[in-house]
Amino acid sequence: MKIIQVTAIDMTMNNFLNPLNKVSKERGHEVHCVCSKGPYEEEIKNNGYYFHNVSIDREINLKKNIKSVLMMVKLFKLLKPDIVHVHTPVAAVLGRIAAKIAKVPTIIYSAHGFYFHEGMPAKKYKMFFYIEKYIGRYFTDYIFTQSEEDFEVARKNKFLKNKNNYVHISNGIDLDNKFNIDNFSESDAESLRKKYKISTNDTVVSFIGRLVKEKGILDLLESYNYLESENVKFLIIGSLPQGERDTETLKLLEKFKANKNMIFTGQVSNVNEHLYLSDIFCLPSYREGMPRSIIEAMSMGNAVIATNIRGSREEVIHDETGFLCNINSSKEIAKYIDELVKDQSKMAMFKENGLERARKLYDENKVIEKQINVFEKCQNKGTIN
Repeated sequence: MKIIQVTAIDMTMNNFLNPLNKVSKERGHEVHCVCSKGPYEEEIKNNGYYFHNVSIDREINLKKNIKSVLMMVKLFKLLKPDIVHVHTPVAAVLGRIAAKIAKVPTIIYSAHGFYFHEGMPAKKYKMFFYIEKYIGRYFTDYIFTQSEEDFEVARKNKFLKNKNNYVHISNGIDLDNKFNIDNFSESDAESLRKKYKISTNDTVVSFIGRLVKEKGILDLLESYNYLESENVKFLIIGSLPQGERDTETLKLLEKFKANKNMIFTGQVSNVNEHLYLSDIFCLPSYREGMPRSIIEAMSMGNAVIATNIRGSREEVIHDETGFLCNINSSKEIAKYIDELVKDQSKMAMFKENGLERARKLYDENKVIEKQINVFEKCQNKGTIN
C-alpha cells in the first residue's frame, strides 16, 4: 500500500507518528509524510519515509488554507495513495478535503482530541462541533479516537455515515524500552542532578509540553508562590514549536526564569531520563485529547496532578494514581503538591498505581496494531462506505 500521513508540522510527524510509520514500512507499505518543513525533515527522511513539504498553517486563514488544499490535491493526484491518514485540527480538515477532491480511496482521521471541548464558549463549541460532524460525514471513511469520550461523542452524533467505522485506538508509548523504568537506576539520574543542581532531598515536579497558555504552564509556575513545602524544584520541559502564535506567554515566562528552583530545559531527546528524575508530573491543561505525557510520566514512576478534563481524567484515577484539579487553579495545584510532599507513603502509592496502570492500558504496540489492521482491511476489502 501507499500511505500518506498528514500533520501540520514535522515535529508532530517525527515525534508522534514515527512508531506507526515504522511498522507500516516494516509491513512493506510505502509511507509518505506531508507537513510543513521544519527541523525534523532530515530525521524523517533518514527513517526511510518520503517527505513532502506542504505549508499548513495551524490557524484558520482562508487564503493560506486554500493554498494548502490545492497543493495537497496536486500531490495526492500525482502519488495516487491508497490511504490518506490525517492528524491535528486544521491539517486534518484541509487534508481530508484535498483527499476527497483527489478521489483517494480511503480517508482516515485520527482525533487526538476534538477541537471543541468543555469550557469553550457555546457558540464557538457549536461551530467546531458541526465542522467536525460535516467533515466527518462527507470527507471521512474512518475515525480513530484516542479518548473514549471522543469515541462516544463521534458515534452518538453520527460523525460518519457508517456506524462500524469508529475505532477507539487509545494512546500508547514504548513500554518495552524507552519508558521501561526497570531499565533505569539512580546512577542514570546523577548527571542530570548535577546539571540542574538538584539534590536527593528535593521533590521534583515536572511538566512536558508546549509553553502556551492553554497547557496551563502559567498556572503551574504561579502555584510555586502558594507552596508551604520547601525543597521543591520545577522541571519545565518544552518550548514554543514552529507555527505557534502564543508569544505573549513566552514573555510572561521570563519573570519565572530568575527563580533558581525553576529549571527550563527546552526540548530534550531524553525525556525518559528527566521523568525518572521526577517525583510528580503536572499537566494543568485547559484542553487535551489523550495526553501521552501523562502516560510517559506514570511509566517512569511519577505521581500525577492534572486538570479534570477529557483525556486526562481517563488516564488519571483521582486519589489513586494522582489528583485531578480544576482548570486555572494555582492554589489547588500547590495544595496537592504539598499533600504529596508531606505524605510520602501516599506519593509512593500513587507512583506504584500509576506505573501499573500505564503498563496495563497504554502499550503502543497494541495502539499501532489496531491502526495497521484497519489499513490492511481497506487494502483487502476496499473502503467500507
